[in-house]
Amino acid sequence: MISGKKVVVVLPAYNAEATLEATLREIDQNLVDEIVLVDDASQDRTVELARRLGLEHIIIHERNKGYGGNQKTCYTYALQLGADIVIMLHPDYQYTPKLLPAMAHLVASGLYSVVLGSRILGGGALRGGMPLYKYIANRLLTAFQNLFLGAKLSEYHTGYRAYSREVLEKIPWQRNSDDFIFDNEFLSQVIYAGFPIGEVSCPTRYFPEASSINFRRSVWYGLGVIRVTIQHVLARWGIYRHPRYHISK
Repeated sequence: MISGKKVVVVLPAYNAEATLEATLREIDQNLVDEIVLVDDASQDRTVELARRLGLEHIIIHERNKGYGGNQKTCYTYALQLGADIVIMLHPDYQYTPKLLPAMAHLVASGLYSVVLGSRILGGGALRGGMPLYKYIANRLLTAFQNLFLGAKLSEYHTGYRAYSREVLEKIPWQRNSDDFIFDNEFLSQVIYAGFPIGEVSCPTRYFPEASSINFRRSVWYGLGVIRVTIQHVLARWGIYRHPRYHISK
Protein backbone atom coordinates (compact mmCIF):
# COMPACT_ATOMS: atom_id res chain seq x y z
CA MET A 1 0.00 0.00 0.00
CA ILE A 2 0.90 3.66 -0.40
CA SER A 3 -0.48 6.04 2.23
CA GLY A 4 -3.05 3.40 3.12
CA LYS A 5 -4.18 3.04 -0.49
CA LYS A 6 -4.40 -0.38 -2.09
CA VAL A 7 -2.47 -0.70 -5.36
CA VAL A 8 -3.62 -3.21 -7.97
CA VAL A 9 -1.75 -3.79 -11.24
CA VAL A 10 -3.82 -5.18 -14.10
CA LEU A 11 -2.25 -7.02 -17.03
CA PRO A 12 -4.43 -7.20 -20.18
CA ALA A 13 -2.82 -10.21 -21.81
CA TYR A 14 -2.95 -11.69 -25.29
CA ASN A 15 -0.25 -14.15 -26.37
CA ALA A 16 2.14 -12.83 -23.72
CA GLU A 17 3.95 -16.09 -22.96
CA ALA A 18 7.31 -14.85 -24.27
CA THR A 19 7.35 -11.67 -22.18
CA LEU A 20 5.21 -12.27 -19.10
CA GLU A 21 7.98 -13.56 -16.85
CA ALA A 22 10.27 -10.61 -17.63
CA THR A 23 7.40 -8.22 -16.91
CA LEU A 24 6.55 -9.80 -13.56
CA ARG A 25 10.20 -9.91 -12.54
CA GLU A 26 10.40 -6.10 -12.57
CA ILE A 27 7.21 -5.42 -10.60
CA ASP A 28 7.97 -4.14 -7.11
CA GLN A 29 6.18 -6.64 -4.87
CA ASN A 30 6.66 -4.35 -1.86
CA LEU A 31 4.50 -1.71 -3.53
CA VAL A 32 1.82 -3.73 -5.31
CA ASP A 33 -0.92 -5.40 -3.29
CA GLU A 34 -2.47 -7.49 -6.06
CA ILE A 35 -1.68 -8.41 -9.66
CA VAL A 36 -4.54 -9.33 -11.97
CA LEU A 37 -3.98 -11.00 -15.35
CA VAL A 38 -6.88 -11.12 -17.79
CA ASP A 39 -6.16 -13.47 -20.69
CA ASP A 40 -8.10 -12.62 -23.84
CA ALA A 41 -8.31 -16.11 -25.37
CA SER A 42 -4.57 -16.36 -26.05
CA GLN A 43 -3.36 -18.94 -28.55
CA ASP A 44 -0.15 -19.62 -26.63
CA ARG A 45 0.55 -20.78 -23.06
CA THR A 46 0.13 -17.43 -21.31
CA VAL A 47 -2.30 -18.86 -18.75
CA GLU A 48 -0.19 -21.91 -17.98
CA LEU A 49 2.86 -19.73 -17.43
CA ALA A 50 0.94 -17.29 -15.23
CA ARG A 51 -0.16 -20.16 -13.02
CA ARG A 52 3.36 -21.55 -12.87
CA LEU A 53 4.67 -18.13 -11.83
CA GLY A 54 2.21 -18.09 -8.96
CA LEU A 55 -0.25 -15.41 -10.03
CA GLU A 56 -3.30 -15.61 -7.80
CA HIS A 57 -5.77 -13.60 -9.88
CA ILE A 58 -6.12 -15.01 -13.39
CA ILE A 59 -9.25 -14.41 -15.45
CA ILE A 60 -9.73 -16.19 -18.75
CA HIS A 61 -11.89 -15.00 -21.63
CA GLU A 62 -13.11 -18.04 -23.52
CA ARG A 63 -13.46 -15.88 -26.63
CA ASN A 64 -11.46 -12.83 -27.61
CA LYS A 65 -13.19 -9.65 -26.41
CA GLY A 66 -10.68 -7.18 -27.81
CA TYR A 67 -8.24 -4.81 -26.13
CA GLY A 68 -10.96 -2.58 -24.71
CA GLY A 69 -13.07 -5.53 -23.65
CA ASN A 70 -10.07 -6.96 -21.82
CA GLN A 71 -9.60 -3.71 -19.91
CA LYS A 72 -13.25 -3.65 -18.89
CA THR A 73 -12.76 -7.00 -17.17
CA CYS A 74 -9.49 -5.74 -15.63
CA TYR A 75 -11.04 -2.66 -14.03
CA THR A 76 -14.22 -4.41 -12.90
CA TYR A 77 -12.21 -7.06 -11.08
CA ALA A 78 -9.72 -4.58 -9.62
CA LEU A 79 -12.55 -2.54 -8.10
CA GLN A 80 -14.03 -5.72 -6.65
CA LEU A 81 -10.67 -6.35 -4.98
CA GLY A 82 -10.97 -2.96 -3.28
CA ALA A 83 -8.33 -1.16 -5.31
CA ASP A 84 -7.71 2.51 -4.57
CA ILE A 85 -5.16 2.84 -7.39
CA VAL A 86 -5.26 0.73 -10.53
CA ILE A 87 -2.32 0.65 -12.92
CA MET A 88 -2.61 -0.92 -16.35
CA LEU A 89 0.65 -2.48 -17.48
CA HIS A 90 0.98 -4.39 -20.74
CA PRO A 91 2.59 -7.78 -20.11
CA ASP A 92 4.42 -7.61 -23.45
CA TYR A 93 7.36 -5.84 -21.75
CA GLN A 94 7.10 -2.81 -24.02
CA TYR A 95 6.68 -0.49 -21.02
CA THR A 96 9.00 -0.81 -18.04
CA PRO A 97 7.38 -1.91 -14.74
CA LYS A 98 10.06 0.12 -12.94
CA LEU A 99 7.82 3.20 -13.26
CA LEU A 100 5.03 1.65 -11.19
CA PRO A 101 6.21 3.28 -7.90
CA ALA A 102 6.40 6.76 -9.44
CA MET A 103 2.99 6.49 -11.07
CA ALA A 104 1.35 5.05 -7.97
CA HIS A 105 2.81 7.73 -5.70
CA LEU A 106 1.59 10.53 -7.97
CA VAL A 107 -1.97 9.21 -7.71
CA ALA A 108 -1.71 8.40 -3.98
CA SER A 109 -0.50 11.93 -3.25
CA GLY A 110 -3.75 13.35 -4.58
CA LEU A 111 -1.90 15.52 -7.09
CA TYR A 112 -3.27 13.62 -10.08
CA SER A 113 -6.26 11.37 -10.65
CA VAL A 114 -4.68 9.85 -13.77
CA VAL A 115 -0.99 9.37 -14.59
CA LEU A 116 0.30 8.41 -18.03
CA GLY A 117 3.60 6.78 -18.90
CA SER A 118 4.61 8.89 -21.91
CA ARG A 119 6.88 7.51 -24.62
CA ILE A 120 7.32 11.00 -26.04
CA LEU A 121 8.63 12.83 -22.98
CA GLY A 122 12.40 12.46 -22.94
CA GLY A 123 12.53 11.72 -26.66
CA GLY A 124 12.96 7.97 -26.25
CA ALA A 125 10.24 6.72 -28.60
CA LEU A 126 12.33 6.53 -31.75
CA ARG A 127 15.40 5.31 -29.83
CA GLY A 128 13.23 2.52 -28.44
CA GLY A 129 12.31 1.41 -31.93
CA MET A 130 8.93 3.07 -32.53
CA PRO A 131 8.29 2.93 -36.31
CA LEU A 132 8.67 6.34 -37.90
CA TYR A 133 5.16 6.38 -39.36
CA LYS A 134 3.71 5.64 -35.91
CA TYR A 135 5.79 8.38 -34.33
CA ILE A 136 4.65 10.94 -36.92
CA ALA A 137 1.00 9.87 -36.55
CA ASN A 138 1.33 10.05 -32.75
CA ARG A 139 2.63 13.62 -32.92
CA LEU A 140 -0.01 14.79 -35.41
CA LEU A 141 -2.94 13.19 -33.60
CA THR A 142 -1.69 14.48 -30.24
CA ALA A 143 -1.40 18.04 -31.57
CA PHE A 144 -4.89 17.73 -33.04
CA GLN A 145 -6.41 16.56 -29.77
CA ASN A 146 -4.54 19.09 -27.64
CA LEU A 147 -5.98 21.83 -29.84
CA PHE A 148 -9.58 20.68 -29.69
CA LEU A 149 -9.73 19.05 -26.25
CA GLY A 150 -7.97 21.93 -24.51
CA ALA A 151 -5.29 19.79 -22.87
CA LYS A 152 -1.48 19.91 -23.08
CA LEU A 153 -0.44 16.27 -23.06
CA SER A 154 2.70 14.90 -24.69
CA GLU A 155 0.71 11.95 -26.07
CA TYR A 156 -2.77 10.41 -25.93
CA HIS A 157 -1.84 6.95 -27.15
CA THR A 158 0.21 5.33 -24.40
CA GLY A 159 -1.05 2.07 -22.94
CA TYR A 160 0.63 2.64 -19.56
CA ARG A 161 -1.85 4.30 -17.21
CA ALA A 162 -2.64 4.72 -13.53
CA TYR A 163 -6.16 5.57 -12.37
CA SER A 164 -7.60 6.53 -9.02
CA ARG A 165 -10.63 4.63 -7.78
CA GLU A 166 -12.69 7.80 -8.08
CA VAL A 167 -11.99 8.01 -11.81
CA LEU A 168 -12.91 4.37 -12.38
CA GLU A 169 -16.14 4.82 -10.42
CA LYS A 170 -17.26 8.07 -12.06
CA ILE A 171 -16.19 7.63 -15.69
CA PRO A 172 -18.61 5.41 -17.70
CA TRP A 173 -15.79 3.47 -19.40
CA GLN A 174 -18.17 0.52 -19.76
CA ARG A 175 -19.74 2.47 -22.67
CA ASN A 176 -16.46 2.62 -24.56
CA SER A 177 -15.36 0.49 -27.48
CA ASP A 178 -14.00 -3.03 -27.04
CA ASP A 179 -11.28 -2.22 -29.58
CA PHE A 180 -8.00 -0.27 -29.39
CA ILE A 181 -9.78 3.11 -29.40
CA PHE A 182 -10.93 2.36 -25.82
CA ASP A 183 -7.87 4.12 -24.37
CA ASN A 184 -8.46 7.30 -26.35
CA GLU A 185 -12.13 7.36 -25.45
CA PHE A 186 -11.25 6.93 -21.78
CA LEU A 187 -8.74 9.78 -21.84
CA SER A 188 -11.26 12.03 -23.60
CA GLN A 189 -13.76 11.28 -20.83
CA VAL A 190 -11.17 12.08 -18.15
CA ILE A 191 -10.44 15.45 -19.75
CA TYR A 192 -14.15 16.19 -20.21
CA ALA A 193 -14.77 15.46 -16.51
CA GLY A 194 -11.91 17.75 -15.46
CA PHE A 195 -9.76 15.21 -13.64
CA PRO A 196 -6.08 16.29 -13.35
CA ILE A 197 -3.66 14.26 -15.48
CA GLY A 198 0.05 13.81 -14.84
CA GLU A 199 2.74 12.31 -17.08
CA VAL A 200 6.06 10.59 -16.47
CA SER A 201 8.71 9.88 -19.07
CA CYS A 202 8.67 6.22 -20.03
CA PRO A 203 11.31 4.44 -22.10
CA THR A 204 9.77 1.93 -24.44
CA ARG A 205 10.87 -1.12 -26.38
CA TYR A 206 9.71 -2.29 -29.79
CA PHE A 207 10.69 -5.87 -30.63
CA PRO A 208 9.01 -8.84 -32.36
CA GLU A 209 7.33 -10.17 -29.19
CA ALA A 210 5.87 -6.77 -28.22
CA SER A 211 2.26 -6.29 -29.22
CA SER A 212 1.54 -3.77 -31.94
CA ILE A 213 -1.23 -3.07 -34.42
CA ASN A 214 -0.53 -3.19 -38.14
CA PHE A 215 -0.68 -0.29 -40.58
CA ARG A 216 -4.30 -0.88 -41.60
CA ARG A 217 -5.53 -0.98 -38.02
CA SER A 218 -3.37 2.04 -37.22
CA VAL A 219 -5.22 4.00 -39.91
CA TRP A 220 -8.55 2.83 -38.51
CA TYR A 221 -7.40 3.87 -35.04
CA GLY A 222 -6.44 7.33 -36.33
CA LEU A 223 -9.90 7.80 -37.82
CA GLY A 224 -11.33 6.73 -34.47
CA VAL A 225 -9.30 9.42 -32.70
CA ILE A 226 -10.80 12.05 -35.00
CA ARG A 227 -14.29 10.71 -34.25
CA VAL A 228 -13.68 10.79 -30.49
CA THR A 229 -12.42 14.37 -30.73
CA ILE A 230 -15.50 15.53 -32.64
CA GLN A 231 -17.80 13.81 -30.14
CA HIS A 232 -15.91 15.45 -27.26
CA VAL A 233 -16.23 18.92 -28.78
CA LEU A 234 -19.94 18.44 -29.52
CA ALA A 235 -20.53 17.38 -25.91
CA ARG A 236 -18.54 20.31 -24.52
CA TRP A 237 -20.43 22.79 -26.69
CA GLY A 238 -23.78 21.29 -25.65
CA ILE A 239 -24.71 20.34 -29.23
CA TYR A 240 -24.85 16.58 -28.70
CA ARG A 241 -23.72 14.66 -25.66
CA HIS A 242 -22.81 11.08 -26.48
CA PRO A 243 -23.73 8.68 -23.64
CA ARG A 244 -20.00 8.25 -23.10
CA TYR A 245 -19.96 11.78 -21.63
CA HIS A 246 -22.81 11.26 -19.20
CA ILE A 247 -20.45 11.47 -16.25
CA SER A 248 -21.54 11.45 -12.61
CA LYS A 249 -20.42 14.31 -10.41
